Amino acid sequence: MSTPIRLGTRRSALAQAQSGHVAVALEKVAGRPVELVPITSEGDTNRASLSEIGGQGIFATRLREALLAGECDLLVHSLKDLPTAIPEGLVIAATPVREDARDVAITRDGIPLHELPPGSLIGTGSPRRIAQVRRRAPHARVVDIRGNVDSRLQRVATEELDAVILAAAGLSRLGADSPLRREELGLAEWPTAPGQGSLAVETRTDAAPALLAALAELDDEATRVAVTVERAILEGLDAGCQAPMAAHAVVSGTSVRVRTVVYAADGGRRIGLDVTEDLNGEYIHRNGSGNGADAADGADPMHAARELGLTVARRLLDQGAADLVSREHSS
Repeated sequence: MSTPIRLGTRRSALAQAQSGHVAVALEKVAGRPVELVPITSEGDTNRASLSEIGGQGIFATRLREALLAGECDLLVHSLKDLPTAIPEGLVIAATPVREDARDVAITRDGIPLHELPPGSLIGTGSPRRIAQVRRRAPHARVVDIRGNVDSRLQRVATEELDAVILAAAGLSRLGADSPLRREELGLAEWPTAPGQGSLAVETRTDAAPALLAALAELDDEATRVAVTVERAILEGLDAGCQAPMAAHAVVSGTSVRVRTVVYAADGGRRIGLDVTEDLNGEYIHRNGSGNGADAADGADPMHAARELGLTVARRLLDQGAADLVSREHSS
């Protein structure tokens, strides 16, 4: 029997569910069994607020150490939790097709977020979501929470909270079935974190060529272009993946549209941009990302996507975004 491919994953139900989806797909293309290797990260043991301990690799550092030490052959991350700097010796080998990137508000009776009565308790630990709730429902009270999806849903069901904000993708991957009501929050008015809904499959740069080739078959180029733009904005802001900012890009043919917003922590002020660019030639040529012939052929869309994201970040900073976020290095 073939030696199993070892897939390192956090121990949470959501992490194992999304790793399981990748494992099934990888088994089909690699023709080898894939086994999950549970690994405990700091984010699983430190119960402090994410806004206090920061999001810089808290879910990824221990997993990456295990990968570099040879304890596993690859990792699956929620891309929104992954720092923008990739450690030496590692590579994101695949970004599978993105799931629903929206947030959802979970309530008992389906009252829209903006119609909840004054004093309603809304749970979330994300600085971005906190700022968005304070804009959408300024008379509500935000409760900083941690915990898995089931525990958060239970706090609404037992009336401890009136609502919680969760990622639609996580609910979908878990197959969460609940009598609670959900309100999908549209990306136009409620954009989400860079990379939300997307997974990152990471391995070593010196991984076996057969493994790298199999992982390449799981990669979705449109997803990779979109999240490259989004994460480059985060990188350019130098604000960390727990910053109160949002970015969502959509690829259509050779063009990409990105909506991005940076929020004041109290939700009182925001700076946003809505940009559409063609990455197949004009943008690459204009920004020096390739020679004219190569640009016309769409030679390096990922480089062009990153350049677009960095340009958007510079525009946000020029408009005063640095005054709204606490800048910290993403390495």
